[in-house]
Amino acid sequence: MHPERIVTGGQPLTTATKVLLMLHGRGGNAQDILSLAQQLDVDDFALLAPQATGHSWYPYSFLAPQAQNQPALSSALAMLGGLLQKLEAQGISRKSIYLLGFSQGACLTLEFAAQNADRYGGIVAFTGGLIGNQLDPGKYHGDFAGTPVFIGTSDPDFHVPVERVQASTALLKSLGASVTEKIYPNRGHTISQDEIDLANTLIFKA
Repeated sequence: MHPERIVTGGQPLTTATKVLLMLHGRGGNAQDILSLAQQLDVDDFALLAPQATGHSWYPYSFLAPQAQNQPALSSALAMLGGLLQKLEAQGISRKSIYLLGFSQGACLTLEFAAQNADRYGGIVAFTGGLIGNQLDPGKYHGDFAGTPVFIGTSDPDFHVPVERVQASTALLKSLGASVTEKIYPNRGHTISQDEIDLANTLIFKA
């Protein structure tokens, strides 16, 4: 469903001390999200941007019952898990692995991280929330051990209700993440310069 197709940038994996995984939104592609790195303080990072089959990680809204988004959703989560295993096998610890996504990619980023909570380098979600028609705390495990997380979103946002963002923030905090959430009035479904600045300050320069 989602084979591991990775577009790379930044430093070579053989010499980089940090890795940033970047997940594009619905209708986007790996090159799109990779270009965002030009505005981020990640000069010393290896950049890995997976490409979703058909430019979509799962077919329906992230608020649909999870069964409706299968098997694509499980395939996307498994692809990310396999990618992290390969990085760790190369000697890159999770403390040196950062996760970033926009929109559908942000939802997938948060869902993967919450199901595999650990001490990551940092997590950035540009407009996203945990996946499912209802949040089930029982499926999220682990301890973020203070991992810094930044979540930015608009209120309102056509795709991502602010209530789900707030509920996701609360759940991530319950798993030990240090979450900064910022809600922008009527910003639209995009990434603002202020969000980029906060991501740099809170995550990449930390």
